[in-house]
Amino acid sequence: MKNIVIAIILILSLKSFSQKKYEANWESIDSRPIPSWYTDAKFGIFIHWGPYSVPAFSKVGEYSEWYWMNLVNPKRIKNGHNETKAFHNKVYGEDFTYPDFVPFFTADMFDADQWADIIKKSGAKYTVLTSKHHDGYTLWPSKEADKSWGRPWSSTNTRPGRDLVGELTTAVRKTDVKMGLYYSIYEWFNPLYTSDVNLYVDNHMVPQFKDLVQNYAPSLIFVDGEWDYPHTTWKSTELLSWLYNDSASKEDVVINDRWGKETRHHHGGYYTTEYGSGMPNADVPWEENRGMAHSFGFSKTENFEDYNSTQQLIYMLVDIVSRGGNFLLDIGPTADGRIPVIMQERLIEIGDWLKVNGEAIYGTTLNEETCQWTKGKVEDAKRGRYKVKYDVMKLTVSPDKGMATKQIMFTKKGNILYGICPIYPKNQLVVKNVKLNSSAKVTLLGYSKPLKWVQKGNNVVIEVPALTASEVPCNYAWTFKLDGLK
Repeated sequence: MKNIVIAIILILSLKSFSQKKYEANWESIDSRPIPSWYTDAKFGIFIHWGPYSVPAFSKVGEYSEWYWMNLVNPKRIKNGHNETKAFHNKVYGEDFTYPDFVPFFTADMFDADQWADIIKKSGAKYTVLTSKHHDGYTLWPSKEADKSWGRPWSSTNTRPGRDLVGELTTAVRKTDVKMGLYYSIYEWFNPLYTSDVNLYVDNHMVPQFKDLVQNYAPSLIFVDGEWDYPHTTWKSTELLSWLYNDSASKEDVVINDRWGKETRHHHGGYYTTEYGSGMPNADVPWEENRGMAHSFGFSKTENFEDYNSTQQLIYMLVDIVSRGGNFLLDIGPTADGRIPVIMQERLIEIGDWLKVNGEAIYGTTLNEETCQWTKGKVEDAKRGRYKVKYDVMKLTVSPDKGMATKQIMFTKKGNILYGICPIYPKNQLVVKNVKLNSSAKVTLLGYSKPLKWVQKGNNVVIEVPALTASEVPCNYAWTFKLDGLK
């Protein structure tokens, strides 16, 4: 009888939650709990793909998806205006415009199932495709795009002749990976946007956004391009109350914080940082997003040395998760729809590491101490919104002289503590300020035998097995599982 009563109470509480109506103001919108699938997921794959993938050019250190703006805006000297213009005039000619790239965005090698398979093998739990970037070109059939631009401006009525969002959504949903969509709320050169932003919002952006959501029911919406106007101009709270109350995505959708020029790190479901080390605290869910090299979209100017190694990317993932964040790692396919092999390799190798160590990443929570430092001067990475210097190798395995490193990065799950070491310990590992029950079990993930350990005051001393190269369970970082915290 007691169990029946508990079940009824649970059903009623869930029903009450599902029936809550969210009002068009931030207090109400921000009160919605973030779905647990997102905070458990930890690792996602971003995808930037569009007509900018045709020239695939950027000044090294800048974004190729900003090609059009960098080409025509002489104020963007620091972002590569001169380099982009010189490249463009040399290769395509001065009379060749950005819209002239559209017929060369073919997607003829795009295989949605192959993309979904690679994403699945990476160990990512969600993926986010750019449905539309700031150029306004859509990867799904959007009547608003064609109408506002006065020309075919979507993937279904230009060269691809395909609903690219739909194909990838279908393929990804054959797996257990969550499907998300990036959507730019502004468009640089849309005639309606440049002439009357209010008409643009009412007649273009709002109906287009709703069309996208209703057709594909994304589990995550990464909005961008918000910085020109406050959220009131974009009608963001009205749009979000619709999203949470009435849309096809209302049950499990997660949103970011880019809904007006004043909203980043103040409103939304989770907060975003870009090409940095994440947020300074974990009061709210947050996510660091970056490309494998410098650009989000594929850039032909980037060479091997510009790409982060698998080791660096794994250390970023571990460090970010240990501090309470998610890691959204970007890939930039080619104009014909191929994921560059170097990007495939990185994803597969991260996935191999997660096969062994995933339980120390997925579904974990913050430990009181996020890491254990070695001796030396402690100087952690700075935190911020955008392009904050973050050298994860110096923080872990290649410190400057006299500087401390993160010897162990911690995650937690109930009474289990995971200690992830970027350097495999020699002989013993001392985990400081941790107490275990006498019956606790200590193991090395991927290694079958339990490890000997002893409690010495406030520290746990673990005997670390000396393993041959063929016995080592994984590369780059090793996880010690302490099951039985006091």
